[in-house]
Amino acid sequence: MIRDDIKAALVQSMKARNEARTSAIRLIQAAIKNKDIELRTGAAPADDDALVTDVLQKMAKQRRESIEMFDKGGRTELADAERAELAVIEGFLPAQMDEAEARAAIDALVVELGATSVKDMGRVMAALKERYAGQMDMSRASGLVKAALG
Repeated sequence: MIRDDIKAALVQSMKARNEARTSAIRLIQAAIKNKDIELRTGAAPADDDALVTDVLQKMAKQRRESIEMFDKGGRTELADAERAELAVIEGFLPAQMDEAEARAAIDALVVELGATSVKDMGRVMAALKERYAGQMDMSRASGLVKAALG
């Protein structure tokens, strides 16, 4: 499980006295803990790895946006700190499909669902999220689906 890998990585980075990595892993654990608390009122997730992957993907997206903003603002030291955190976060994410694999999966799904126009985009995106959650960046997939249907 990803959660166990994160705990083991924290212990390892603490023993190695790698403060930057330890700090990033603690941020990850805090975000996961917040999500756990948030879900206490609702139904428990069926798959813990899906929950952790979702949290990690959101964190990675936030870091990418921050890096872009810091680069535009000329704050390279802050952008570099965000890049270091992003590298740690991405280290725990499952392998993502490359663009060619994503296109092939989308094309197969479009044919399977019989989607013909952009009006069917919601159905295709829902099926993508159901089948390929954690394997595909859904924001990039949205553009690919639109291109396949348009």
